[in-house]
Amino acid sequence: MAYRDLREYLARLDALGKLHHIREEVDKDWEIAAITRRVFQRIPDARRPALLFERVKGFTIPVVVGVLGGSVEIYAAALECRPEETADRWQQAYRNPIPPKVVEGGPCKEVVLKGEQVNLLRFPVPVWSVGHDPGPYLTAPLVCSVDPVTGVRNVGTYRVQVKEAARAAMMVNWRQHMRTHITLNEEQGHPTPAAIVLGADPTVGLVSVSKVPYDMDEFAVAGGLRGAPIELVRCETNDLEVPAAAEIVIEGEIPANVREPEGPFGEYTGYMGAGGHAFAFRVTCITHRRDPIFHAFLSQMPPSESSTIRGYGRERAIMKVLRQAGIRVRDVHMTHSGGGNAVLLISFKPEYPGQVQQVVWTAWSVDPTLGKFTIVVDDDIDVHDHFQVEAALSFRVRPDRDIYIASAPYSIPQEAEVRARGSKVAIDATKKHEYPPLSLPPEDHLLEVDRRWSHYGLAGLER
Repeated sequence: MAYRDLREYLARLDALGKLHHIREEVDKDWEIAAITRRVFQRIPDARRPALLFERVKGFTIPVVVGVLGGSVEIYAAALECRPEETADRWQQAYRNPIPPKVVEGGPCKEVVLKGEQVNLLRFPVPVWSVGHDPGPYLTAPLVCSVDPVTGVRNVGTYRVQVKEAARAAMMVNWRQHMRTHITLNEEQGHPTPAAIVLGADPTVGLVSVSKVPYDMDEFAVAGGLRGAPIELVRCETNDLEVPAAAEIVIEGEIPANVREPEGPFGEYTGYMGAGGHAFAFRVTCITHRRDPIFHAFLSQMPPSESSTIRGYGRERAIMKVLRQAGIRVRDVHMTHSGGGNAVLLISFKPEYPGQVQQVVWTAWSVDPTLGKFTIVVDDDIDVHDHFQVEAALSFRVRPDRDIYIASAPYSIPQEAEVRARGSKVAIDATKKHEYPPLSLPPEDHLLEVDRRWSHYGLAGLER
């Protein structure tokens, strides 16, 4: 049964033992970032919890981090399924999106602030890369906009630097769908209406960071993920629609042809993303629940929350396109160590010579910035098992024949559109001829040993 809102989802994480409450008072300007980083560094994925900071110095609003991508199990909990079922859940959502339902009101309207009451600084927005970031950043903003021509809704996550009570800067790269909305509006001299949602049904957050096709309504895909329509309510100061059960909604607009300094910011690559001139965001209204919860992602160096959620959403989008092309794909994986971006692993069943190149270029077509290192293996390889992948690289690749390099200009500014042609490496790690039998005990022997595992006194040693 679909979660009603973020709160019901947090209660579920609590019941699963996956939400750790920190009751000690913490400083948003250094402590939240440092604690979260240590949790991701020191606690293995299988045991890592999400974090609820109950007492933030100088604020009455709690902060949650890691509630979508703290671990694989947390990610699966957000989709109300087991980890091994997440791929099927995404495929189902793409095949059967459920359009959102517009309602008259909702909890996000319990408090409405306009005019001089508007104040972003009343929220406990953390500083993430202390000494490098120029100030606090929203890292989990679900930014809502619409195509001004077609009216198709979009929800995306972009870095947002909080500057003043009613002013922020938003970096929206050229390849992101909202950039198209802004460009279309600027061509007509019009501002772009926008609304930043903080804390919604978990499926909205997962869709927001995924590569949903441009002509699909992200709210409909979220509905498909949760098996029920997302309820939306109209904003107070523009015509956008936002999740009715959201914790916080920040309404505003992006003025046409206005840019202002933004960044640098600690990015998912583990390095400081360059600063520059980004889009201005002017706040016109803030609505929120009476006792809101502030939601944030941990970005920065992998392992991070962004590397988990980015990877899952993007690999499902790539799998969808490959299967639509008639390719017999077993699985697609974007590694967390690669930030859910740089290392792309694909397993499939080859049917004819040269098909690996088709697989590679079809995958790259989904988003030219993904898959700097793309490795294609046979369907007998589990792409989530790095040992198996490395074995395929070691014994199924002839480097002079099976490695392809797509070159591009070097050292290009972050905002330059030509970055889409960043250089890439594709490795064909599939079998090129009939291989001898595997040098393993028979499968039935191994299964019998599994059944007798405890009799050998080995139970517990594998953990």
